[in-house]
Amino acid sequence: MCGAAVEVPPAAPVALAAPAPEMKLAYWWERFAAWLIDVVIVAFALAIVSLFTFLLGQPLNAFTTFGAPWWVTIFVSFSVDSIILFVYWTFMDGAYGQSFGKMVMRIQLARLDGSRVDMGRAAISSVGKSFFLFWDVLLGWFLYPRRRQRVFNYLSETVVTKVT
Repeated sequence: MCGAAVEVPPAAPVALAAPAPEMKLAYWWERFAAWLIDVVIVAFALAIVSLFTFLLGQPLNAFTTFGAPWWVTIFVSFSVDSIILFVYWTFMDGAYGQSFGKMVMRIQLARLDGSRVDMGRAAISSVGKSFFLFWDVLLGWFLYPRRRQRVFNYLSETVVTKVT
């Protein structure tokens, strides 16, 4: 209002977020093995629950895709088991930094600076592998090959590292 010139200091350059250099990133095959272990564990638990609900006269088909053709589930998966996997991965990664599969493979979900993830970041990371795995991994391979991130890892600012 007084008419005096105001100098604005130049903005600091924006650096792309990258994992801390001392972190050892997990390989894709280790991540796949951990994912597979988790899926088998959850599928086994759901099969037991489905058996009990069947015996009680209220069958639960946890693996139903709500009427979608089988080929749609390759690209997008919305089913009871996907929802259960989302809750499982969010809780385990948010509370412990690792699911059971990650524990077996000695890998963990971490923030880009190496610190532990919170539930919010764990939830964002879990969305991709629970509901959009095909696109999440495929696009991650092409967009973030050096950081070994899925798209939803990028969005949650997380990486999967080896446990040291």
